[in-house]
Amino acid sequence: MVRGEDEAPDLQGYRGAVRSIATASRLRRFPEAASLRTDAALAVGVAVVEIGATLSIAGSQHHRAALDPAAFTLLIAGALALVARRQAPVGVLTVVFATTLAYRLLNYPDGPNHLAFLVAVVTVIMAGRRWVGWASLALAYIAFVWLPVWVGVESFPGVAHTTGLLAWVLAIGCAAEIARVRGERARDAARSRREEARRRASEERLRVARELHDTVAHNLSLIHVHANVARHLMDERPEQTRAALDAIKSASKEALDELRSVLDLLRGPGEAAPRAPTAGLERLDELIARTRAVGLPVQALTEGAPSALPPAVDVAAFRIVQEALTNATRHAPNAATSVRIVYHPQELLVQVENEPCGVAPNETVNGSAGGGNGIAGMRERAMVLGGDLHAGPRADGGFRVLARLPLTESR
Repeated sequence: MVRGEDEAPDLQGYRGAVRSIATASRLRRFPEAASLRTDAALAVGVAVVEIGATLSIAGSQHHRAALDPAAFTLLIAGALALVARRQAPVGVLTVVFATTLAYRLLNYPDGPNHLAFLVAVVTVIMAGRRWVGWASLALAYIAFVWLPVWVGVESFPGVAHTTGLLAWVLAIGCAAEIARVRGERARDAARSRREEARRRASEERLRVARELHDTVAHNLSLIHVHANVARHLMDERPEQTRAALDAIKSASKEALDELRSVLDLLRGPGEAAPRAPTAGLERLDELIARTRAVGLPVQALTEGAPSALPPAVDVAAFRIVQEALTNATRHAPNAATSVRIVYHPQELLVQVENEPCGVAPNETVNGSAGGGNGIAGMRERAMVLGGDLHAGPRADGGFRVLARLPLTESR
């Protein structure tokens, strides 16, 4: 009976699979070590700016406390905390808030000593902790502006000063929100590209497993059958061995041609093109002739007006017939087999069935006998095109494979 066989490793479509996998690799995130190096460079840069700018303007602020080791320690500690801003954004924000507030309450000279705090706030908001970031900005406005006044280290600020600082706080929060939205969109886009690359790679791998099974396994099956015939004839009727060896030669040549065609698909741009076109129903007569040479009695029938088929349908129809005949050759080598191709305006019907051959019908269910995947592969081909495939034993003990391949969805 016609049954599914074990899938052979496939190379067809491998080029697309490699390309898809390479795309997925290019889209992966930066390693953690690279992020740490970036954050370390940012921390050093913030420390240099804060200390350098503060030193340059400290001389004109005589009413402030002189810069001492404690002041430098606070500036450096707040900046260096940014090294861990990705791993612990809220913890870093807490540390930087504390060092900045301590610097303010100790009445050290003004300068860009809030820079580390601003970077920490933006990091928290971009990490999705929006309310923590906005609450920190509100608390900083109160603590940095008004707390020094309440403890007596600074005088009461003017309305213009406090209003300007409030505007800066709002502007910083809004800028962080904009950066967060853009970052999320970029991450979503990158995630979509990665998922699409993985999906395409998965589809290519499935096509790989299906195509080489169809192209090479068929001819290898014929070689196997002819080799068995030649072995039995060698002692009993050696004069008939030549026919079997000729059939082996023809099938092996066909297998090599198919394999070369598949391997040519792996060549890069500018290299040699495939030596043979993809198999279609125009090669059906050749397939029938090879199958008859093995000893399987096959009859082919075409109904309807043959017309140009979409390439995907043409290839799928040929491969379904090829797989069905391969399985019939292996499991029902003497059973009369028929191939029927029916052309309809909206679909193509492909039917392969064989007469009873003495094997119990329940030995094959969905092509799973012996753990094979041949019928599963044929069904996948039909489903990809929006069609369906039914395969199973007939009531009289024969076996039928019937595929419906829509033409409209495939054009």
